[in-house]
Order: sequence, then C-alpha cells, then structure tokens
Amino acid sequence: MNFMLHERQNYIHIMASQYQKASKKEKTMILNHATKVLAMNRSYLAHCLSINRQVIRIPGGKVTIQADIRKKSTRKRISLYSQASFTWLRYCWKVMHYCCDKRLHGILSKLIEKRFQFEENHEQEWNEKGLPPWTKEIEKQLQTMSVSTIYRYLRKERKRYHIKGISHTRPGSLLKQEIEVKTFAMWDKTLPGYLQMDLVGHEGGDSRGCFAFSLNMCDVSTQWTETVSFLYKSQLFVHEGIVQGRKCFPFSVFGLHSDNGSEFINDHLYRYCKQEKLTFTRNRRSFKNDSCYIEQKNWSIVRSYVGYARYDTLPEVQCINVLYQVLRLYTNYFQPVMQLQEKIRIGAKVMKRWDSPRTPYERVIENPRIPLENKQRCQKIYESLDPFQLNEEVCRLKNKLNEIRKKKELDQIHAQDTLSKKVSTRLSVDESTKTFGVDF
Repeated sequence: MNFMLHERQNYIHIMASQYQKASKKEKTMILNHATKVLAMNRSYLAHCLSINRQVIRIPGGKVTIQADIRKKSTRKRISLYSQASFTWLRYCWKVMHYCCDKRLHGILSKLIEKRFQFEENHEQEWNEKGLPPWTKEIEKQLQTMSVSTIYRYLRKERKRYHIKGISHTRPGSLLKQEIEVKTFAMWDKTLPGYLQMDLVGHEGGDSRGCFAFSLNMCDVSTQWTETVSFLYKSQLFVHEGIVQGRKCFPFSVFGLHSDNGSEFINDHLYRYCKQEKLTFTRNRRSFKNDSCYIEQKNWSIVRSYVGYARYDTLPEVQCINVLYQVLRLYTNYFQPVMQLQEKIRIGAKVMKRWDSPRTPYERVIENPRIPLENKQRCQKIYESLDPFQLNEEVCRLKNKLNEIRKKKELDQIHAQDTLSKKVSTRLSVDESTKTFGVDF
C-alpha cells in the first residue's frame, strides 16, 4: 500500500507501544506484518519501533525522546585469546620491527620455533621485561590467531610520524642514449640476479657540504637487500659500494638498474658493467615507480633504522656499516615480504592480489634457478641465527650511533663557544689599544 509520510509515522507511533512490550516471537510477527504494509527496510523499521515513545525520567518530571538516538549494546564479545598471548604478540611485533599484520602473521610460526631454540639465552631477559611465562595455551593461541585479530589488537599502536626526506638525485646527461630504459612493467620476478639500486642521503635537512650516503641494492625476484654506507657521493665510492654489495648476494648478479643520477650514469660504471657482462638499465625521467622495489627498501631499511639525522664523520659511517651488517641478517632471514602478483582495474576500482608473506631467505630456497650449494650455505647461516639477539644488537647499534652523533654535536657547540670567546677577547684588546694609544 502507498502510505504518505505522516501516515507511516502515525502507524509506527501506534505500533511502538505494542512492539516494545512484546516478546521476541511477537516482535517478529509485528515486523513481518509492518514490513509488508509499509514496504520499509526491516532493520530500519525495527529501529524506529524500538526508539519511539521512549521516556527519560529526571527529578521533577519526565522527558520524551524525539531525536533518532540508537542504543549502544552493553554486551561485550567474549575474547578467545588471553592477555598473555597479546603481550607476547606485541613483543614479537616489536622484534619484527613493527611490520604489518599480514607479514607478522606469516612469520609468527618461525618466531615460535626460534624461541624454543634459543630459550635458555633469553629466559632472564624476558622475565625482566615482564613477559608472562610461556605455556602451550599461548603457543596455540598465537598459531591460530588470524590476520584480522592481529590488526585489531595492534591498530592503536601503529601511529608513527611520517617524515619525507630530501632528494639528492642530479641528472647525469652522459651516456643516456647508450643505457637502455626499463619500466616497472618489464621486470621478470622469476629470475634472480637483477638488482635495483639507489642512494639515500644522510644530510639531516642541510644539504650543504659533505655528508654520508647509503647505497641500497635490492634483488627484484627474491627481495634480498644489501646496503653499504660511505662518506662522499662520488663515482669512485659508489663503484666500490656496488662491488662490495654485489659479493654479499647469495646468487650471481646479472644486471643493475638505477635512476638518472650522475653518480650512476657515468663512464666509470658503464665500463664496469661492460667488463663484467652486466645488463645496465635506467629509469624513465621523473618516473620513480620504475624503481619501486628499491624505493620501498629506502624507507623500510635505511630510514627506519638510521633515521633522518645528519652524519658527516668517519666514526658515524663506520657505525652505520656495522649496523648494516647486522641488518642484512635480520631483514633477509626474518623479515617477510609480500610481492604484487596481479592488478586488475574495473572502472575506477583497482583490485590487487599479493602472494603469501615469505622472507627473502625462503624465496632463495624455493627458487629453482639458484644453485644448491648457495642454498645450503644460506640454510647453515639461518640455523645459527637468533632473531631476538639480532633485534637487541640492532637496538644497541642504533643507540650507539645516536651517542656518536650527540657527542659530535656537543663538540661542535664547544668549538663554536671557544671560537666566539677568542674573537670577543681579541676585539676587547683592539678597543683598549685604540682608547689608550698603546701600540703592541
């Protein structure tokens, strides 16, 4: 039936008193009849019938509610997981350097295995941190915890400051015609050995003078990453960093890919690639997404651990390189990575499908194109590694790097104060000689 608006309101007003006093079965019958008569949405009609004629009693009288206010349910969902399991989940999340929920879900089982392997080394430390005693119930809950549960629990603790760095890329005009351009869609993810590389500057917001740089190199297929730091941005230092980082990969390197910066697009690196029979390619101009893999690693490895401060002394660079030596074991063997498998556009909506989270070490073991000897060497290293100890060592080196930087800044302030005192005393002496006419 076609009712006018005021007629529907009158009908709801009349039926509300019966609906609010009725039992559950009677409410179902009233809703069935009312939805047929009024042709309204069932849940909305139930809401209108439940709030109509509601009365709030206050001292001195009563007030009828006319606003559309929903009642909040007082019932709470029973948690299937104990607080102890959430405490261990948060600790594992910190050990994995606050990775996303999907990656954490993929590595939890491996962390539990490593926990049993190195339990004796960390038992006292875990007690000092206030972690609850480990039980089979906690183990079972962590293994059965879904990605959504991990996301819901860690959602409030994920707020981090996001700071953008400064780009130090200067165009290299030489040899551009001889170096092939490679776009983001031309990468073969099944063949290991093709590296993307980029430089990250540690200028601290002040790009004047000389300061340290980090050379980041990432394999597209396995996401294996190696990083080297040096004090100056020159062809010689960049070339030595490439040679040093290339030796650390557990497979042969067949190609290098860079942006259009002059530190890469030069005759020195071009002749090296020709001599070593390496494929040398570059980005399109102003297309950072052609190096999307290494751009992501610039944040997750360099910026996340080294930060945005200025480093321009040799002790700082040496400390950063020691940190990178620990990080290569921590990230390549224990940090899961997800790779994009498919991207479909349906109108204005883009649907993406990712593979299961796996560490670069697992991708190396699974890849049939990598020799068995290299896989066995990586497996021996993995069996001897303790992720909890690596995480503590990373934190220690980060603190040491901050101490070196703070000591450098204090020394600079002390030197400036000493210089200003010398200048002020010299000026006072000059003024006195002019006043009394004394010639020294």
